Amino acid sequence: MATKKEVAERLGGVPLFERCSKRDLRTVARHLETATVAAGQTVVTEGDHGETFFLLLGGKLSVTTNGQQTAILQPGQHFGELALLDPGPRSATVTTLEDCELGVLGIRMFRVLLRDMPQISAGLLASLASQLRDERVVAAQ
Repeated sequence: MATKKEVAERLGGVPLFERCSKRDLRTVARHLETATVAAGQTVVTEGDHGETFFLLLGGKLSVTTNGQQTAILQPGQHFGELALLDPGPRSATVTTLEDCELGVLGIRMFRVLLRDMPQISAGLLASLASQLRDERVVAAQ
């Protein structure tokens, strides 16, 4: 089982949270719930409504889009961060390949964190702006 310090360090690798301070990351980590999911279980389904961000703390996950496997996620990787900003349909199905430990942050807790810690908002906005800028540079090439 990952410690809250390890969770905070892994959150720092998530583009959405990369500009947050270490203190803010520790606060977010304290509010992440953990869940254990058995091998062979579906975590999210493509097309379903999403409101949850997931951080893989242990195990392996398969990501499929339109029935085709597009990625294998390893500990420290994440999915579902867009659901915190825009709770729309999921773009992929994610299934456990082995027993997994997940950090889970729902939209309600995310909104509480934003309300109670406005400095997180500045880091999130800076991260989003950076991602958009990077995407524009790639698209222009």
